[in-house]
Amino acid sequence: MSRPSQDLSHLTVLAAFAHPDDEGFGSGGTLAMLVSRGAQVTLVCATNGDVGEISDPGLATPENLAQVRQEELRQAMRVTGVKDVRFLNYRDSGMAGTQDNNHPNSLHQAAKAQVVGQLVAVIHEIRPNVVITHDPFGGYGHPDHQAVCRHATRAFSLAGDMGAFSAQAWPPGLLYYICFPRSNFRRMWQEMLDRGITPPFASMDINSLGTPDEEVTTTIEVSGFVDTKIESLNCHQTQMDPNGPLSQMPPEKIREYMSTEYFMLAGRQGSQKDQDILGRPV
Repeated sequence: MSRPSQDLSHLTVLAAFAHPDDEGFGSGGTLAMLVSRGAQVTLVCATNGDVGEISDPGLATPENLAQVRQEELRQAMRVTGVKDVRFLNYRDSGMAGTQDNNHPNSLHQAAKAQVVGQLVAVIHEIRPNVVITHDPFGGYGHPDHQAVCRHATRAFSLAGDMGAFSAQAWPPGLLYYICFPRSNFRRMWQEMLDRGITPPFASMDINSLGTPDEEVTTTIEVSGFVDTKIESLNCHQTQMDPNGPLSQMPPEKIREYMSTEYFMLAGRQGSQKDQDILGRPV
């Protein structure tokens, strides 16, 4: 278990996600920790979350949800301390097999080279040491999460190639995938069932959710940043169902789950002296 305390002002991090609020549960504490230690963090959000839930009809309508969710993310990042927030402005593709997959402006329909090129351009501009994104399964199989993982992984690989996009080659040192360990999913589900709560993703096979435990390479204890993490998550009001399964759990249990975040070291390149997500030499 890692308890970071050193200065990280030498570290630049690119965090790439699919929707506003994707940054919260799995990496919100780590982002807050990085900023508090002086790291320069840029957050890129590929879609505007156009077809997400609306917890209260007084907060948004289907027609303006994209704009509302963009502002929710900006507010969440003000809480976290991330000043550089960017949108690629693709439309939310919805879950697999839905009509939203076919929308011409959706991330699902976007040309791969176009999205990768946008991410490479950001890498060339900010020159990150570390890139953080979704895991290949996308946590619970969301196609936009999976797509951002593929595109960010490709951008990570191509950014150092002078012939790929431009002469501004910059190979980020390390690529991390955010993990939700499978054993954690099972434990949380069982606790909810024991309390008579219907778990999230209840229609899915529990054994297919999350990352196999053995693929987790980095565990970060973020209990000192849980309050910031919760406040930031609460900015995503349209997505926070006050009667949802997480809201029905005892607050101390939710804090327990939120106090540890997990990552997989998925890529390493470059000749420079690499540093991990905590600023340690590797």
